[in-house]
Amino acid sequence: YVSLRQISAPSSGRLSRVELARPCKNPRIEPSEKPFLHYPKPKTFSRAECECNPVRYFAILSMQRSGSGWFETLLNSHINISSNGEIFSVKPRRANASTIVETLDKLYNLDFLTSASKNECTAAVGLKWMLNQGVMLHHEEILEYFMSRGVSIIFVFRRNLLRRMISDLANSYDKNAKLLNGTHKSHVHSLVEAEILARYKPTINAAMLIANLRQVEEMVTKALEYFNSTRHIVLYYEDIIKNQTKLIDAQDR
Repeated sequence: YVSLRQISAPSSGRLSRVELARPCKNPRIEPSEKPFLHYPKPKTFSRAECECNPVRYFAILSMQRSGSGWFETLLNSHINISSNGEIFSVKPRRANASTIVETLDKLYNLDFLTSASKNECTAAVGLKWMLNQGVMLHHEEILEYFMSRGVSIIFVFRRNLLRRMISDLANSYDKNAKLLNGTHKSHVHSLVEAEILARYKPTINAAMLIANLRQVEEMVTKALEYFNSTRHIVLYYEDIIKNQTKLIDAQDR
């Protein structure tokens, strides 16, 4: 901060004290990057000495059972990246475009506190957002918001849509069956748990199979079209598994 100290009193003619905030400047930032760098001022805490450390905004757009949870865990392993999960799984937050914008404002201002929240020096903040959680329904308003706020998109999909469907059916079954000691887990963290869940073999309606796969494929295509004008990267679960540099590419962006 730069302070202009002026003390004022009508009777004495002394000047009043005025404090002006000096904008954060970094001469090493490329002009093309400036729209994507932000300096949030949280209401819930002070960024202190990190207030001039720029923050990037991102959103992981995906579909259920596409590896986005695993991918988000990898991102959050970085000490300065905070991805706050599926915050729009809570229906009131996606009730309409206004509630969506209100929630996003709180998130990107670093005031949305979750277990993924990092310290004052957060360098990138975002969320995991399923396409069926208001993204497709309010895509025009979301696009406008992302463009105006400089939000980068990370698309995470699966190439093998049949395996995604099988995983989705098995996950739906376990919500009621609770095969792991009476509890349901969407994501397992051990080989033993994975083997237990793998014992269930879902039944697929062969008559509807092609139509269901085509419906998923069309949704992915539409999402890519809707947000094509944003700064984005498209990742596939299978590619990340085979090539770890894909994760580095996402972190670099």
